[in-house]
Amino acid sequence: MTLARRLELLNWSQRARAWILEDDYDSEYRYTSRPISALQGLASQEQVIYVGTFSKVLFPSLRLGYLVVPSALVDVFTAARTVAAGHPPLIEQAVLTEFITEGHFGRHIRRMRALYQERRAVLLDEARRELAGLLDVQVSDAGLHAIGWLPQGVDDRSATRLAAAEGVDAVPLSSFYREPGKQGGLLLGFAAFSASELRTGVRKLARALRCSNWGSIARSSRSI
Repeated sequence: MTLARRLELLNWSQRARAWILEDDYDSEYRYTSRPISALQGLASQEQVIYVGTFSKVLFPSLRLGYLVVPSALVDVFTAARTVAAGHPPLIEQAVLTEFITEGHFGRHIRRMRALYQERRAVLLDEARRELAGLLDVQVSDAGLHAIGWLPQGVDDRSATRLAAAEGVDAVPLSSFYREPGKQGGLLLGFAAFSASELRTGVRKLARALRCSNWGSIARSSRSI
């Protein structure tokens, strides 16, 4: 969300006397500007419960996450954590603490941000060459995924199956929709692949989409 949208949400939560549960997913990976402050850092009334994890910025098997909760809820969340799972892994926490305090974590984030920005650019450039008229790929200013919009009326679940047949894993956007009937699209990840793998994947996806009837229609309309 933009800064203005975040402030609007905070104002709403104050009026509604509601908690905001903030999962600041992939916030470290912003490519076009400095990271925007989290809602938790902007809030003046301690109405935000902030959820974070190291699964994306380090690795999933570390299995360490964290909560930043309002002071009035610390005892409640501490009791709930004790009941739910007992003691968290102490050795991993100690090692991670040293990793952060010695500056290694910050350097790791900066290095990975530069790498992911390069891969993001490769995906976008290749998509413009190979997928024109088939999939309109757009990248956001942050995160590890891009969205590809399909032509109007095209079923994204069918497109996902076509992509899978070529060995390309994509997620249909309709699986996230609250209501049906919106424009279909594909969620494409780029962070885990090298530049050559991304180029190969885009070409496979283009081949899959060209095999469909709507792909032929899209190419014909583009040539008019």
